[in-house]
Amino acid sequence: MSRSIGKISINPIACDGHGICGELLPELIQLDEWGYPKVTKNDLPLDLLEHARRAERLCPTLAFMVLLAEPATQR
Repeated sequence: MSRSIGKISINPIACDGHGICGELLPELIQLDEWGYPKVTKNDLPLDLLEHARRAERLCPTLAFMVLLAEPATQR
């Protein structure tokens, strides 16, 4: 995997366990027997950004979020 560009977050209150995020990002999310996600790796590598953005768009309850890191400022 490539370097981390941010993190993923799932709001457990909003999540209804549809399992879309786990299907799109099995490298970072494991689904339990009811379809609820467990984030196994919080850091989001660049090569999975497209899949993470798709999971964010397709989440029916808007529980899945992509949190991009702030770019480093130069002095």
